[in-house]
Amino acid sequence: MKKIEHSSEFVVRDYECDMQGVVNNSVYQNYLEHARHLLLKNIGLDFAGLTDKGIMLTVIRVELDYKSPLVSSDRFRIDTVMERVSPLRIVFIQNIYKIPGDMLVLKGKVFGTSLNRRRRPEMPVELELIFNDDQ
Repeated sequence: MKKIEHSSEFVVRDYECDMQGVVNNSVYQNYLEHARHLLLKNIGLDFAGLTDKGIMLTVIRVELDYKSPLVSSDRFRIDTVMERVSPLRIVFIQNIYKIPGDMLVLKGKVFGTSLNRRRRPEMPVELELIFNDDQ
């Protein structure tokens, strides 16, 4: 199956850290979501635009392995690979690396599907075209 890849760079903001001085575990999911939206935008799909059309991309499962913490002002990169794993499911394999040095911070898999206006699983034409594009 076709894989779509994208990388995004970010900087940790002070308010994302907890009392221990590290990025709070829940914040990593926000980072990953933003990187997924940037991947979609990079391939010509707009998350909000899809929602306006009644296409609801939905997370159904998340697996996260925390390897090393980030702290305020750390620069980091999220590498995202989007892959179709079944007729109705997509997986985003996402790894976060501290830069410079490429120290692994987090390994993640985010599984999703798309729901139509009736809230039933349905792969939208927009994604079908991308996954079936042989170029």
